[in-house]
Amino acid sequence: MAPGFLLFLAICKLIITVGLNVEPTELLQLGGRLSIERSDVESASLDFGMMSRAEPLAVYHPSSADDVARLVRAATGSGRGFTVSARGHGHSINGQAQAAGGVVIKMSGAGPGGESRPAPRVAEEERYVDVWGGELWIDVLRSTLERGLAPKSWTDYLYLSVGGTLSNGGISGQAFNHGPQISNVYELDVVTGKGDILTCSEEKNSQLFHAVLGGLGQFGIITRARIALEPAPQRVRWIRVLYSNFSSFTRDQEYLTSLHGEPASKKFDYVEGFVIVDEGLINNWRSSFFSPLNPVKISSLGTDGGVLYCLEVTKNYDESTVDMVDQEVEYLLKDLDFIPTSVFTTDIPYVDFLDRVHKAELKLRSKNLWEVPHPWLNLFVPRSRIADFDRGVFKGILGDKTSGPILIYPMNKNKWDERSSVVTPEEDVFYLVALLRSATVDGGGDASRRLEYLADQNRRILKFCRDEGIEVKQYLPHYSKQEEWVGHFGEDKWARFHRNKMEFDPKQILSTGQRIFEPDFGSYPNAAQSS
Repeated sequence: MAPGFLLFLAICKLIITVGLNVEPTELLQLGGRLSIERSDVESASLDFGMMSRAEPLAVYHPSSADDVARLVRAATGSGRGFTVSARGHGHSINGQAQAAGGVVIKMSGAGPGGESRPAPRVAEEERYVDVWGGELWIDVLRSTLERGLAPKSWTDYLYLSVGGTLSNGGISGQAFNHGPQISNVYELDVVTGKGDILTCSEEKNSQLFHAVLGGLGQFGIITRARIALEPAPQRVRWIRVLYSNFSSFTRDQEYLTSLHGEPASKKFDYVEGFVIVDEGLINNWRSSFFSPLNPVKISSLGTDGGVLYCLEVTKNYDESTVDMVDQEVEYLLKDLDFIPTSVFTTDIPYVDFLDRVHKAELKLRSKNLWEVPHPWLNLFVPRSRIADFDRGVFKGILGDKTSGPILIYPMNKNKWDERSSVVTPEEDVFYLVALLRSATVDGGGDASRRLEYLADQNRRILKFCRDEGIEVKQYLPHYSKQEEWVGHFGEDKWARFHRNKMEFDPKQILSTGQRIFEPDFGSYPNAAQSS
């Protein structure tokens, strides 16, 4: 079927379904990028979580900020209106980037006509890169490495879009030092819910700038980001050590992350950790360290309650500093209280370390274990209650099988800008606890039953925190009622969040998959009740 005829059908579908009162010729200016192809619509109906399905009317493949703005103006100018959600690599968990009955803007990848987007532009002397909002971080890395530079702060998985991670926070083991990715942005171009294209920064349109960072897509669509860069190292010394005692583990993690103000030679570049409650995980997940011929046995390490904790750190270096790496690592490890026989070390290229999770993805894809439900739960836990969380969850609710990695590492609140829309606990240090589970079954078992079991565990974990008064905050939050969102933000931050919504997306058409607001195409409304 000819592309022109498909575009005509897509426009007719929008006109008939939502009562567009704009001229069809105005939508024709969108070019061949509005699609109702079944493959496009089906892909946009699902996400990485694979736990919800919501079908849009159409999928839009823009090639510029002007394209995005034209579509948003069409959405707000229609008779009954339609919702718009930006989608990057589709890595949301609970349908946050879906647009039931609306239009999904596919920001990442080439469109059906091979549309190209603005290429990354590196300013070498100023040490920043301007990138399209749908650019994947792996491609940002490749572009900046050509100039010997790299972004300062990362996520563990690089096949995520810039706009996607900046709308949530963007965290990894560098956050203790550089802060999250949203703390390393100089400037944004944003298409608001009114269809305006605004450049914003600390100095210009600062209200929008801070609202959009961590704003869950509620105030605008990021079409360009200016990202801070630093000189890229060549190689990484990657180290893991094991602990059987939780207090020793967290004490050492907090000590290492407290060194963020020290010179580079006196701190690690990356600090993370994970929890191990079953034999399989330590030998199979991120298995670069552990040989199948010589597996590590939890039972042989004298664990407390059958749980081990792994501290994971790295030291960056290049040819000019290679002679100092051993000495610097030894200095940093010498006072830590890990199990002496449990030091595992490897040296790999910097790119390979940053892209380590993608290698695990390829292995899982080869076994058909990637495109399965992912009932993930990500929590920020106050430092003062992390030991209680350990007793109730790691040594309690989880049992002896995790169904996926469980990350745990501390971050420093002073590295987060309180003016952003992200919510963190009210303590100087808080932990990320990320339960990254997959609903897979062995031997042809019931996957739906496994999914419900893991989802029930998540509910029990949240209930435990409520009952024990542990004031956790969800990262990548998911709620179904507005009062839950108000509780998440707190009254003061919710009031600001709501004011920003009324200012920048008064008809509430953007990112309705987050279930924070419902669209209102009449008068400019108050906050709507969530579905």
